[in-house]
Amino acid sequence: MRPDILNPLFAEISALKGIGPTLAKPLERLGLARAVDVAFHLPTSWIDRKRVSELDMADAGRVISIELTPVEYKATGSARAPFRVHATDAHGNYVSLVYFGRNSGWARKLLPLHETRFISGKLESYGQELQIIHPDYVLPPDEAGDVPEREPVYGLSEGLTNNRLRHLAEQAVERAPDLPEWIEPSVLAQKRWPVWRNALVAAHAEPGNAQARERLAYDEIFAGQLALMLVRATARRRRGVPVQGDGHLRAMVKLPFEPTSAQRRANAEIAGDMAQGQPMLRLLQGDVGAGKTVVALMALLNAVEAGMQGAMLAPTEILARQHFGTLQKMLAGVPVNIAILTGRDKGKARESTLMGLADGSIDILVGTHAIFQEAVTYKNLALAVIDEQHRFGVAQRMMLTDKAERTPHLLAMTATPIPRTLTLTYYGEMDVSRLDEMPPGRQPIETRVMSAERLPEIADALGRHMAGDGQAYWVCPLVEESEKTDLAAAQARAEALKMRFGDAIGLVHGRMKGPEKDAVMGRFQRGEIRVLVATTVIEVGVDVPNATLMIVEGADRFGLAQLHQLRGRVGRGDKKSVCLLLWGAEKSDQKLSDTAKDRLRIMKNSNDGFFIAEEDLRLRGAGEVLGTRQSGEAQFRLATPEQIDALVSIARDDARLLIDRDGGLGSPRGEAARICLYLFERDAAVGLLRSG
Repeated sequence: MRPDILNPLFAEISALKGIGPTLAKPLERLGLARAVDVAFHLPTSWIDRKRVSELDMADAGRVISIELTPVEYKATGSARAPFRVHATDAHGNYVSLVYFGRNSGWARKLLPLHETRFISGKLESYGQELQIIHPDYVLPPDEAGDVPEREPVYGLSEGLTNNRLRHLAEQAVERAPDLPEWIEPSVLAQKRWPVWRNALVAAHAEPGNAQARERLAYDEIFAGQLALMLVRATARRRRGVPVQGDGHLRAMVKLPFEPTSAQRRANAEIAGDMAQGQPMLRLLQGDVGAGKTVVALMALLNAVEAGMQGAMLAPTEILARQHFGTLQKMLAGVPVNIAILTGRDKGKARESTLMGLADGSIDILVGTHAIFQEAVTYKNLALAVIDEQHRFGVAQRMMLTDKAERTPHLLAMTATPIPRTLTLTYYGEMDVSRLDEMPPGRQPIETRVMSAERLPEIADALGRHMAGDGQAYWVCPLVEESEKTDLAAAQARAEALKMRFGDAIGLVHGRMKGPEKDAVMGRFQRGEIRVLVATTVIEVGVDVPNATLMIVEGADRFGLAQLHQLRGRVGRGDKKSVCLLLWGAEKSDQKLSDTAKDRLRIMKNSNDGFFIAEEDLRLRGAGEVLGTRQSGEAQFRLATPEQIDALVSIARDDARLLIDRDGGLGSPRGEAARICLYLFERDAAVGLLRSG
């Protein structure tokens, strides 16, 4: 149970003042559901507002705060022209306050003529004149104190202003209690970090405060390292079942290629772990197409040969059914009973599967979260394989491993290559096997970067590709059109392509029901559909060797890891494959940001997932230092991977000291560390202590 001292911080976000239905949606889009989420939603930068008494062309380009007096409204007859309010400072210098949009009433209300207002915004030069477009603040002079001279800038969602989020953050931080110190005193003294609450306050008030942000980053890393240490210690205390098959089933599997040396090495490492009485806890890392499924199958067959059962857990139904079909093909002619169980399976089919698991007649089960529900029991589960490991937490892992009388061996897999600098951070309690070779016959995918303005040419090329009996994916980032975005929607793109190519076009997206989605995928795999228009639902778990063209629309809006996964849907046969990354929007003068240019350049020049992962880390940050996101901006942004490495090393030693020297979680520092675990939601680790 979470300590009472944290309850105010973990209150629902509705406990903060000023939150109604209008704000709920943008906050939800940002993942801000509780006060603690807002408190940990740190600024990404800041604005310095220079307070001046006189307008000066030298300040153009800066954000200024100044008292101005509106003297004239100026509107033109054109509906598209801006509404201007001419104003003067105390010395008679002119500036235009510019508002775009048809309704000038709001500007007139904010800026009544001949009444002084305190105004803050970016001063710009327009020809020989000065202007401020949509001032950030327009207040009576006696409220000027409400405008900070240094204002934090937050990541926002449409419908949420920076000023509103700043006030919500202030409320959330006020709920943060003074917590006992969990960091080892010598570390705290050496680093000169502030105490936890002061660090949180400082990180919001002074976004450039490196010490405060580093302290908060360390706390998250420490909680993660301590949780991993507890998980591993608990696993070592549990008794497992030694598993050592005789190899007869594995010898019957006929692979279309000779295993790589990396696959053979991984097979040996896994078999060696499974032969021990201590439960295996191993991560299998491999790039797209490196052959992880084959390695997993050999581990599952090892369990079946020993008279036991194996289970494979996938994060989505599409991926689960893809794995089921792939394993069925590989097991053709091998006397192994394999079944599938997802949330969609109901009635007699579900009951039959549950009975087969309970009586041992089902050897291997493939499925989604449904395979560790309470009603699912196994006769003798010896191995659990978890695919796309980063999408599952420690607690979910524990639920699956609790399905056996003795703790089963665990093999986790990820097709998202992880930077070396983060492997221990994410998976510090696991041994790691890397598949760093590709099976023979896999050709590198040619990647081209093109502007979406060339869509007509691309459609012509798609027609030629289809005429040559080729199949293609066309990926769009949205499901339906929105008036507020220029991104193409999957539905709209599918309709446009159907007008030209007819029924050869199919559509699949995450909002479709399972049977409908499966029907479309089945037609695409059989070649009845030549072009599959899709959202990122096809990022993993789709294998159509004849599909040799991938078109990603709005590619500048995707992260590197996601682009690499999408590109990996082609190049799965022996034919040359091409990936087209389209940036911008059709009929748009949009320009690429420097970061987007870097991402697309990296994708064009490399097919190496591990290199791409390192570049992703460099460009975007580490994601949650220990969580479900492997890329993207961290909760507490750090400067470099080397800085993360250093903090991980210190945190690991600090956690080990707590367990080995300072009396564990029952000591005074341990009680503080327990609070830290709950603060960063490592509840599963605390549960392990309670049960172990």
